[in-house]
Amino acid sequence: MEKAKISASQLFILMVLFELGSSLLVPIAMDAKQDAWLAILIGMVGSFVLFLVYHKLHSYYPDLLPTEYMQKIMGKGIGTVLAFVYILYFMYDAARVLRDFGAMLLTSAYPETPLFIAHTLLMLVVIYTIRKGIEVVARSGEILFIFIYIFAIMGFVLIVCSGLIEFTNLQPVLEEGVLPVLKVAFTQTIYFPFAEAMVFTMILPYLKDQKKAKMTMLCATGLSGINLTITMLINISVLGVDLTSRSQFPLLSTVQSIQVADFLERLDVFFMLALVIGGFIKISVLLYAAVIGTANLFKIKSPSRLSYPLGFVILFMASTIASNFQEHLHEGLKVEMFILHMPILAIIPSLLLLVAFLKNRKKQRG
Repeated sequence: MEKAKISASQLFILMVLFELGSSLLVPIAMDAKQDAWLAILIGMVGSFVLFLVYHKLHSYYPDLLPTEYMQKIMGKGIGTVLAFVYILYFMYDAARVLRDFGAMLLTSAYPETPLFIAHTLLMLVVIYTIRKGIEVVARSGEILFIFIYIFAIMGFVLIVCSGLIEFTNLQPVLEEGVLPVLKVAFTQTIYFPFAEAMVFTMILPYLKDQKKAKMTMLCATGLSGINLTITMLINISVLGVDLTSRSQFPLLSTVQSIQVADFLERLDVFFMLALVIGGFIKISVLLYAAVIGTANLFKIKSPSRLSYPLGFVILFMASTIASNFQEHLHEGLKVEMFILHMPILAIIPSLLLLVAFLKNRKKQRG
């Protein structure tokens, strides 16, 4: 680990930007139709349980990275394999986010630019930031957080002034009962975007005041969940269920609909900037976790040296992860939930906590 410390407020800001990240971009929870906003809220509440699991694990080993305490809990062999799996998961998740934002830039602003070029430019900025350390990532988040909320408030005001909101698009509430909403919440939204923030267990040892870790994580998840709920309510009320579910980037489609006084329109370019900020922070945190985890696992004294090789691996993965964006969305929102997110974000941490609890209890009795 590098000798660095971040404050609770910096951790809070990084978590909010991380969870908003790519989830503002793609159509999440649309299997719940007009109740997608409710599925996001329930998923947020469900993720609190998972965050309590992550925090309890951290409290047993407050000075260790997960790649270290996995080996203490499960033994050297199994623990090393698990640590390596999580490093690969962080890299894969970073590649998916990079593909999301590369596709958005090409679709909305740079149709003639090769996808690889868009990925490379964004990745070089991320690598440069990571080489400077976690404190620089945290300070960048503090500055960019202000810009995102300025754009968010402006967008909300302009959408209201445009008279685009149709609350009838949100009706009927719970048309097919509560079960479909619960199914979407506990198979999709609890993992993406909320439980993805498990990556912050790789950053918790850097926190100055460890007593604030639990409350910071829960408050950050609560704020990002409320923001996502409001965004989904606006998307559905402006576009309707069908258009929201068919749109690759619903929020951009909503912003493109803004027209005030016959001259204030086509503002999606400004909001693309805010979305790219969220993507930049999310990729940076995931790459940092992969870098620091790899350095810890393989006893590399200078973690920053790994930022270029791991960054270029993510760059290659992003370009080859799917043949087109529709396939990419299907994999991310449907297939991945059961194959990757559920075991890595819920099942394995719960088993680790159970074993750690039993070992700790045995040690106290001894």
